[in-house]
Amino acid sequence: MQNITWQLLTFEQLNTTQLYAILKARSAVFILEQNCPYQDIDDLDQMSLHLIAWSSDGQLAAYLRVVPPGLKYPEASLGRVITSQAARGSGIGKQLLTHGIAACREKHPQHNIRIAAQQYLEKFYQSFGFVTVSDSYLEDGIPHIEMLISL
Repeated sequence: MQNITWQLLTFEQLNTTQLYAILKARSAVFILEQNCPYQDIDDLDQMSLHLIAWSSDGQLAAYLRVVPPGLKYPEASLGRVITSQAARGSGIGKQLLTHGIAACREKHPQHNIRIAAQQYLEKFYQSFGFVTVSDSYLEDGIPHIEMLISL
């Protein structure tokens, strides 16, 4: 996947077209693909940073949000991590995590980073330095684990 444009935006900086693309992609992956009816709109978006990868044709290729410490966890966190179907297998997921961790460290340098990861992605996240810090638990019928990168 070439010619990716990266943006890191506050909620207020998102225009309606960008927000629509984010919500559409999150719905496609988490609700439709994973068959998990849940409340995606959770009132954390307004306080989070949004890391978006746009393909050269203007489509959302990958996305995650950086949640400040104290909102979801005591630590800063990365969440709603997605790669669009069209971009999968291109390596953009690794780029997304690399950019996401860097953004988290830049914006919240004094905080560890916690994620709630789908358990099947444990090795992927470990390759970035995340360490598993919980037992497996079910969230929306999918096995998850909490993982942490310490300072």
